[in-house]
Amino acid sequence: MVSIMKISYVHNLIAFLTLLLMALTATAQVGPDTRPMSTDGLTVFEAPKGDLAAFNGLEVYWGAAFTQQFQALDHENAGGVPLVELGNGFNLATANLNMGAHLAKGITVAVESYWSSLHHPEAWVKGGYLQVNSMEMLGIDAIDQLFEYMTVRAGHFEINYGDAHFRRTDNGNALFNPFVGNLIMDSFATEIGMDVTIQNNGFFGVVGVTNGEIKGAITRPDDRALAYIGKLGVDRQLNDDLRVRLSGSVYTTSASLNNTLYAGDRAGSRYYDVMVENAGDDFRNGRMNPGFRSEVTAFQVNPMIIFQGFELHGVYERATGAAAAETDTRSVDQMAVDAIYRMNDVYVGLRYNTVSGEFGYPSDVTVNRVQAGAGWFLTPNVLLKAIYSQQTYEDFPVGSIQEDGKFNGFTVEGVVAF
Repeated sequence: MVSIMKISYVHNLIAFLTLLLMALTATAQVGPDTRPMSTDGLTVFEAPKGDLAAFNGLEVYWGAAFTQQFQALDHENAGGVPLVELGNGFNLATANLNMGAHLAKGITVAVESYWSSLHHPEAWVKGGYLQVNSMEMLGIDAIDQLFEYMTVRAGHFEINYGDAHFRRTDNGNALFNPFVGNLIMDSFATEIGMDVTIQNNGFFGVVGVTNGEIKGAITRPDDRALAYIGKLGVDRQLNDDLRVRLSGSVYTTSASLNNTLYAGDRAGSRYYDVMVENAGDDFRNGRMNPGFRSEVTAFQVNPMIIFQGFELHGVYERATGAAAAETDTRSVDQMAVDAIYRMNDVYVGLRYNTVSGEFGYPSDVTVNRVQAGAGWFLTPNVLLKAIYSQQTYEDFPVGSIQEDGKFNGFTVEGVVAF
């Protein structure tokens, strides 16, 4: 066992150094009219809408992201259920591979895949979609004028509900997340459908319709309904020092066999084996999923202020829904605040995140998380961060594994993305 673990560490180290060398010596390969995979992509949300990249014939592009993690966490509970013993060490490296093509001016296709994750050590596809920012080939002035403000996506993509998903760790891509791990109630899902984004002078809106599930299916049509997504907001650079953004989002579906708005991340948690009885018991450990698999309506409000090097980002979310066996709906609430101060290539930050409500237990429960730490961008594509995390579980039933539960400690992540 020791020799196998040593081989795994060496393999991860070699992979990390290889991608580090690529990032230091190569030009980033990202699709045109998309979010940059570097520090230029920090605090970027919807796909930028500006001058379109020139089209000089079919062009294939690719990129990758890799995160290696050292974890030093402890956990405890009331003792009704024993917890697995944790030590300090390296976790399995996570990696993404992104491919795509520039098909025409303003038209790109993207294919996103995970090559290694906590849940799936093998490679598998996250999704793929067509993005349209122009239809000049039609030669219709009215359509050209509309696409000056409009972006259309169609395919299997990460839904644009809320702003928090733009700041989360997406398996191997932890470059845009100033902390370790995502929100306790992680509203992230990939679904099949289409959305339309309108942007003009800082104001934006999104409307979308999807199948409401992570996979495609055509059976049991009476038990399925479409999901609808809406988003409105404003994002303005008021002067050289001050930028403000405020958005509100809604996601709703009235029927589903397996809605995964809060369980859509199949890659897994960034806190390995905390609050479990046996190693590998729960790849989403550290999160709270309300289990609204049958129906859900969720609202998220996100304010953001950036003043010089100071960045404040907030989340308020309320979700109501039910699982298939439930006759009544339940409600849960989430709140989070990020405070970041950036000094050139270095930042320090503090995050508070809390969720509470009806998670299927006899009474309401609450989970709180506090994080503090710092990060250093060695280059625009390479990030090193060290974060202290503490998470506590309150009002969980006697005898449950979360009763008086707590985990805390440090995590160090090295990230390469390009």
